[in-house]
Amino acid sequence: MKKRRFLSLFLLLSLLLSLFLTPRACALEDFNLDAKAGLLVEASTGEILYQKNAHQENYPASITKVMTALLVLEAIDDGKLSLADPVTASETALHGLPTDGSTANIKVGETLTVEQLLYCMLVVSANEACNILAEAVCGNTADFVACMNARAAELGCENTHYVNTSGLHDPNHYSSAWDIYLIACEAMKHDLFMTICNTKSYDIPATNMTEKPRTLHSTNYLISNWRAIGYLYRDAQGIKTGSTPEAGYCLVSSAVRGSRTLISVVLGAERREEEDGVTRTYSFIETSRLFDHGFENFISRNIISSDEAVCEVPVALSSETNYVVVHPAEDYTRMLPADLSPEDLERTVTLYSETVNAPIAAGDELGTLTLSYQDTVYGEVPLLALADVSASWLLVARHNISEFFSRTTVKLIVLVLLVLILALLVYRLTFSRRRRYGRSHAGTSRSGYRGRRRRR
Repeated sequence: MKKRRFLSLFLLLSLLLSLFLTPRACALEDFNLDAKAGLLVEASTGEILYQKNAHQENYPASITKVMTALLVLEAIDDGKLSLADPVTASETALHGLPTDGSTANIKVGETLTVEQLLYCMLVVSANEACNILAEAVCGNTADFVACMNARAAELGCENTHYVNTSGLHDPNHYSSAWDIYLIACEAMKHDLFMTICNTKSYDIPATNMTEKPRTLHSTNYLISNWRAIGYLYRDAQGIKTGSTPEAGYCLVSSAVRGSRTLISVVLGAERREEEDGVTRTYSFIETSRLFDHGFENFISRNIISSDEAVCEVPVALSSETNYVVVHPAEDYTRMLPADLSPEDLERTVTLYSETVNAPIAAGDELGTLTLSYQDTVYGEVPLLALADVSASWLLVARHNISEFFSRTTVKLIVLVLLVLILALLVYRLTFSRRRRYGRSHAGTSRSGYRGRRRRR
């Protein structure tokens, strides 16, 4: 009986101990996106809170229009256009566009302002507005598309290639979640871009070819329920939808809650009929889930302080001390999963040299501190010397002399000099010996041999 009680108690303690010793799973591991690719980024810091196939090439559909809008807004900044400029739709701008594509029903010969065309393009996703604006900027769509590709490269996009201005499907027209994020960030620097993208509806007055004003309704279900209900997200702000049979359903969006702004990209989501008979578009559902995941599971924490002594670095060539303390260059704040504390982070110190030579000035960078958890790096901070360390002139002189004579070229020169000196010594010894023996032999011949006198 006692053995059974002891065994039961032992098993209970083992179970409790395993609960405490089991490593906590990072919140990043709990989320799975129902789409081909996705990305969630903290806007203020650029920290990636979630990613799935972020650099994979996918069809962007009408998210392409973010780049088109960016180039138009930059042309306005450069003085090439103004928002009030009238632009007339040409036949070439409307040629070849599918009849079932997104449109604002702009006709050949109809005149709208640049601002109105931007609203047509970004609110109702009008394909013809893209070509009309492209011709206004570059004269033709081909040159405009070339500018789109050049601007993407300038922004660091490595998996993007455009074939048209609107995102109509083409096998060679593609982008990635990361590249779309880069382009969206650049476009978001323009206040007008975000104003338009966050517009639920917009009225275009009568034009030279219409008698009545037309109302544009946003295709973004997160900010407008005019087209569909059940998707509104109170914190959402823009940005752009996109869908084709090949691309699936795509959305790049932002959300603001308190002082935080998140940017999300979802590519290749599905629209499917559920068991309850309701058809749901998952680009909006997954974007909302991403935002909730980011806002609810990540907290801004100070993971390292600048006044913290990290370690001691050995010092050479100084008579006053043999080490210097290093500290982080700055306070470092990062978004961490809510279930992860700064104390859980692994610290890895990388010194530029195992031993640093004096003199050292306070603030000299001597290495880096990397803070990580499992496979995720949360920060890398330079390590700076905390105090000045003076050098001993005697130790420095001895070190310099040693360093000088340790150089390969110096060693070769010394070796050559030694060989020359040795050769000179050998030569002098040999030459002096020859002279000595040569004079002695000649003197003996002249004084020692008198020859035989000849008789007369």
